[in-house]
Amino acid sequence: MNDVTLAQPAASAGLKASGAFFVETVTWVHHWTDTLFSFRCTRDPALRFSSGQFVMVGLQKEDGKPLVRAYSIASPSWHEELEFYSIKVPDGPLTSRLQNIKVGDQVLIGRKPTGTLVLDGLKPGKRLYMLGTGTGLAPWLSLARDPEVYERFETVVVTHTVREVQDLNYAELFDELPKDEILGELIGDKLKYYPTVTREAFRTQGRITDLIASGKLFQDLGLPSFNPAEDRVMLCGGPSVLVDLKQQLIDLGYVEGSIAQPGDFVLERAFVET
Repeated sequence: MNDVTLAQPAASAGLKASGAFFVETVTWVHHWTDTLFSFRCTRDPALRFSSGQFVMVGLQKEDGKPLVRAYSIASPSWHEELEFYSIKVPDGPLTSRLQNIKVGDQVLIGRKPTGTLVLDGLKPGKRLYMLGTGTGLAPWLSLARDPEVYERFETVVVTHTVREVQDLNYAELFDELPKDEILGELIGDKLKYYPTVTREAFRTQGRITDLIASGKLFQDLGLPSFNPAEDRVMLCGGPSVLVDLKQQLIDLGYVEGSIAQPGDFVLERAFVET
């Protein structure tokens, strides 16, 4: 999603719950590569969200107005801090500045999380597939750590497609989750992480659309091909791949869902349309 400037008045430094934003303090920053980074910040107790939702995040400009863009929340809804996963855009109005934040800096966090990548948008099923490309992994980082996901589904598949191996960030998290002292017993062998790379040699290569079409995704995981009677799908990533993935699902008889009318798959339209 492109950086955008909103016209609402920003909360002033030190003011915790006023106007459209909370002012939160950065607690952790990690630069994965020259183009990708993550950060965490404090979370106001008044902020409530469902795992998979996004929120407006940004900085205050010199003229006092907020400079914000939509970010999926990468931390689960129960966590005491908020985590975000971002690209770095050299000439981006926001990310050119946000990538330089340090522990102790302040960021603006919107007070109204929203989004369609939530469990309530899906009908009951046996398996949940979360298909993500690039920083489209972020909502899966939240959902994969949500106990309700494992209570609703027998198998949970997270795919992450990137251009280069160095972009497979958070791989260690997915390896460690089944061993987590709090979630491990609930997750067990339900979680399957499936990383793929498109421009370098890797154990699994290719676009996720091609891996679905050829059946390799299912063969590698030891699972049956997509079946709208049993499989539920969430999509997040680049606009072009989302268009292709959506069409693949529709061709298989899948129906897009929403909170108002749950269906077989959901995608985040807020990122597709900008």
